[in-house]
This record gives sequence, C-alpha cells and structure tokens, in this order.
Amino acid sequence: MILVGNQRGGARDLARHLMKAENERVQVAELRGFVADDLDGALQESYAISRGTKCKQHMFSLSLNPPKDASVSDEEFKQAIERVENKLGLTGQPRAIVFHEKYGDDGKLRRHAHAVWSRIDTQQMKAVPLPHSRLKLQDIARDLYLEHGWTMPRGLAVTGDRDPRNFTLAEWQQAKRRGDDPRTIKAAFQDAWAISDSRGAFTNALQERGYWLVQGDRRSYVAVDHRGEVYAIAKWTGVRTKAVRERLGEADTLPSVADAKRDIARAMEEKMEAFRREVAAKEERERQQAQAAREALKQQQGERRSAFQEAAQQRQQMEELQRQDRLRGGLAGLWDRLRGERKRTLERNTVEAETARQRDREEQERLAAHQLAQRRTAMQARERERQANEAVTRELKEDAKVFRDMAQDAVREAEAERAARREAFKERRRSEERPRRSRQREGPAPGR
Repeated sequence: MILVGNQRGGARDLARHLMKAENERVQVAELRGFVADDLDGALQESYAISRGTKCKQHMFSLSLNPPKDASVSDEEFKQAIERVENKLGLTGQPRAIVFHEKYGDDGKLRRHAHAVWSRIDTQQMKAVPLPHSRLKLQDIARDLYLEHGWTMPRGLAVTGDRDPRNFTLAEWQQAKRRGDDPRTIKAAFQDAWAISDSRGAFTNALQERGYWLVQGDRRSYVAVDHRGEVYAIAKWTGVRTKAVRERLGEADTLPSVADAKRDIARAMEEKMEAFRREVAAKEERERQQAQAAREALKQQQGERRSAFQEAAQQRQQMEELQRQDRLRGGLAGLWDRLRGERKRTLERNTVEAETARQRDREEQERLAAHQLAQRRTAMQARERERQANEAVTRELKEDAKVFRDMAQDAVREAEAERAARREAFKERRRSEERPRRSRQREGPAPGR
C-alpha cells in the first residue's frame, strides 16, 4: 500500500481533516496514550505538551492507501502501522488511528487508514527525531506490495512523480489521454493543504502534485499548472482566504502568474525537446534493430533455401535410382522388352519423374511465398514503428509550440503588467504633487 507521512503541526486542522464528513464513514479506531477520548482533544493534548519544548511540528501524520482492488483488514492496517512505528522509532508514543470509507470513481466503497503520533517524548521533553522518514516509508511500502503480491506502482520509488517535469514520455502521453477530473484536482489541493503547516511545505506538496504556488491579483495566493491554468488556493482547498493568509503569510515574495507561466512554459518546452530526442534515439535504435533483423532473416532464409535445394537434389537422385532399379538387365530385361513391360516401366518412370518435378516446384514456390511473407511482415512492423514515432514526434512538436506560445504570451503579459504598474506609479506621483502657485507682484496699498 502507498504510505505517505510527514511531520506537522496544526492539530486542529488535522483533526478537522481526518473527521471531515465527505467520507462515507469515519471511525476513530484507537486513541492510545492520550487522556482525551476524542480525536480533536487528543491532538490538542499533543500540542499542549509540545509547548514545553521548542518543537513546532509535534506530530507525525501517516496515510495508508491500499491498491484499489485490494481487500485489507483492520488487523493488516494495524500491523502496517506497527511496522512504521517501529521503523521510525515512535514505539510507545501516543497514537491515534482513524479509518475512512469512501466511494471511488467506479462506485466501489474503499477503505483506507490514517495514523497520527505525538513526537514529544514526555520523559525527556524532546521530539523524537525522524531522519529519512520518507525513504523508510518507501521501504516498508515496497515490502507490503511484495508480501501481498500486489502490482507495485512505479511512482512508489520516484518522488514527485506527478510533477510533469519528472514524467517519462509514456507518463506524459498517458496524462494527456486521461485528462483532469475536477474532483481529482480538488483532492490534490486539499491533501497538499492537510499535510502542510507552512508555506514551504505547502509549496513542495503542490509541486509534487504538478502545481506551482504564485502571487495572484491583489496579492492573493493562486496556483498554476503546467498548462498555465490558474487555481485560487482558497477555492480549491475549501479554506477561507483569511486562513490561507494566516498560514502562508504575505504573497509579495512569490513570482507573479505571468512570470510563473513563463518559467513553467520554458521548462516544459525543454521537456518536450528532451522527449523528442528520446523518440529520435528510439527510432534510430529500432531502425538498427530492424536492419540487423533483416540481415539475420536474409541469412536464415538463404540457408533454408540452400538446405531445401540440397534435400531436393538428394531426393531426386534417390527417386531416380529407384526408378532405374525397375529396369531389369540381362535375360530378364530382354524378356521385359519382348513382352512390352520395359516400355510400360519407362512410361511410368517418366510420369513419376514429371510428378516429382512438379512437387519440387510447388514446394519451392511455397517456401518462396513463406519467406516473402516473413520479409513483408517484418517490413510492415518496421513501418508501423516508424509511423508511430513520427506521430509522437509531431505531437511533441505541437506541444512544444503550445508551451513556446505560452512563454511568449507570458512575457508580453509580464511586460504589460510592469507597464501598468509604472503608469499607476506615475499617476500616483502626479496626484500627490501640489499645484504651484504663481507669484504676483504686490501693488500699492489701497487709499494711498
């Protein structure tokens, strides 16, 4: 099963996330080592204890997601949690276990689990260190897949596998065919928010899911994907704008949407070029392999024809000897001549010889037709490979052009934004300047 864990604070947010009502069923299966008898109280208790230390990320949160078609019992979930606990050095720490049941896109009810540990060792009043926790979780996840005989996903061993800059060519093509489901997008934003308690952590979590955190209009927080689509953080996480600002701070130091689009587009254009080089290398490799296969087939067919001709000649010689043996010599042969038997034997031998020659010609034609079909099949397979590579190359060129245009549009947009800011600044300066008063020469006083 997929194991995703991270150190974090935000006890109230985590409790709210784990108990959210969008799940079909939520079950708090265990509260170990806490005085409180509810999840929110238990996590708040962990936070209260952490106040006696300098630790800000006083919890370790873990999600356990089995494969879609796998049936995992509560006991198996708990055994996996125990293994994580022992591997990370959290043995005996206060722990909460929550089970979620939710309907998937296929309408089937699926079950997954969450575990949360308090990292604070109350004896020493220090946080339990968790070095290399992600690598350790990957090791346990791989073992679980092997032990249960599940098909192991490639992304298990590759961090940031959803970031399109890390896609393989096959993954890029699959992602384009699949498209985006709004529910999947919303879940990605909500999960990134739930497992993050700072702007840095949220930025990394979003990038692992293929989104970049940037500054939107009015210094708001938005995210941009590799196509340049803009997503409002508050909307897609389901969190109020005020809460977003409280956790992430001011957005002034982040790049603008236009600058982010430009950088993303250039990175993706380079990625498309790398894919094109990969396809070109694949085409050259397949061409060489096809050439070697043709040479091998040519040699094999030549050897087969030589063997056929040699076998046919030997058979012809043997059959000719058999026919000659029918012609008797001496007095028996003279007797066969007198009674016409030799003439009939010669006629029979002539017919059989012609039949044998016709048989040999047909066998040779069948061999030639079979070998021609083999060569044609190989050529057709090679042509299909070439056409497929050309189609992928054309598609990648089109994708590269889209990103190139996106980068150019972003540059123009950024220039327009800067020009608009300059004009706004000039207008502000003009409005702030006081009007100059004209000096007038004083005349004589009245009455003088």
